Amino acid sequence: MMARFSLARLSIGSRLFVSAILCSLVILFGAGLVLSAIYRRATERSFDERLQVYVQSVAANVATKNTANAIDPYGLGDPRFTLPLSGWYWQVHSEGRLKPEVFSSLSLFGGRLPRLESMNIAPHDGSAREGYIIGPDERHLRLVERALELPDGSRYLVQIAGNADEIEMTIQSFRNALWTSFGLLALALGVTTIFQVRFGLLPLSRLSNEIGAIRRGASDRIGGTFPDDISPVAEEINLLLDVNRDILARARTQVGNLAHALKTPLSVLINEASDTVSPLSDKVLEQTQIMRDQVNWHLDRARAAARAGAIGVVTDIGPALSGLERTFLKIFSHKSLTISSRLETDLKFRGEKQDLEEMLGNLVDNACKWGKSHVQIDVSALLESENRSYLVFKISDDGPGLPAEKRVEVIKRGERLDETVPGTGLGLSIVADLAKLYGGDLQLETADTGGLKAILRLPAV
Repeated sequence: MMARFSLARLSIGSRLFVSAILCSLVILFGAGLVLSAIYRRATERSFDERLQVYVQSVAANVATKNTANAIDPYGLGDPRFTLPLSGWYWQVHSEGRLKPEVFSSLSLFGGRLPRLESMNIAPHDGSAREGYIIGPDERHLRLVERALELPDGSRYLVQIAGNADEIEMTIQSFRNALWTSFGLLALALGVTTIFQVRFGLLPLSRLSNEIGAIRRGASDRIGGTFPDDISPVAEEINLLLDVNRDILARARTQVGNLAHALKTPLSVLINEASDTVSPLSDKVLEQTQIMRDQVNWHLDRARAAARAGAIGVVTDIGPALSGLERTFLKIFSHKSLTISSRLETDLKFRGEKQDLEEMLGNLVDNACKWGKSHVQIDVSALLESENRSYLVFKISDDGPGLPAEKRVEVIKRGERLDETVPGTGLGLSIVADLAKLYGGDLQLETADTGGLKAILRLPAV
């Protein structure tokens, strides 16, 4: 199942890029709308000025001849006014007479132009109106009309209409060029934004690489020069690393002192109890030995916790595993066991070598005790997320195995299911506790050979 998208997990670079692109797109879109509106208005104004020239020409003819009937169709200098339904028309209403008359261009072909006054379009300078109408051929027209009053008291309404498709074509051409230019500009802004974001976050990337080097054990502190706003973070991290090392050093020293302080009195008690034969001395000897085992176990656990908290400690898997194989082949040479291992190359454990050997040693020792002839060790890497990877150790034997209901009990501290086999019952418990300290875990399953398979999961580099 795919992981659900979370805005909170979005990287800083992605946030900057997305926000910059969104802001740029909003600004460009708003600017495009404003420029389109301005250009439409300018185009309409230019078109209206052309129509006003024809209005003045018709008005001059009417004023000089005192009648609209005597207007020469060719006197306007544009043959489109004579072509039927050409989209270019003139019309003059004669008002103030007993019988109003309407005179029009030949292009109207008997049709009539509506009056803008009846469409509730107010004049912009007291006498002229501009607006859009539907012509006699259902064509979209731009109409300009002007009222004319002569000295003799006669009044005329002069109307000139032109094909509005010219306006729309001009505006559409401008929009195509505008949006193409803005699209290229948006693309250029996107490229430059990527460069700016990468360049601006480069110090953070270097800081992340330095922290990764510390985590892998390649470095013990952050080095290099950072900008003023990043440098305090690097200094604080270095300070935390130093404090962590000091705390771990003090913890190890205190654990060692405690071990020395407890073991000496316990050794005295054991020696004194060993010199005397009585029920009391036997009981004291028994309990002091239990106390010594428990003290050793808890002190080892405290040491492991201190080591697990160390930063930048890395252990190679291959050499550690090879050493354990040689050791246990010698220890169990009387059983004629074979130990084989399969592991991927360049695997590294994020922790102390001593702890890794103790965990694997306990598991391999347990497998060798119960295995009949063969012990198999498989090591692989497991990537759970971008920043977290694990090592998976699988130690299998061909022994009698262990029932599912007993697997939880055997991991408990001091639990032994078979007293005939040497041991303290602390091995699997130590492994589980150490793995937990490192953020891993231990699981027991049935091996393919019928024996027990221990699955140990530990953090990897």
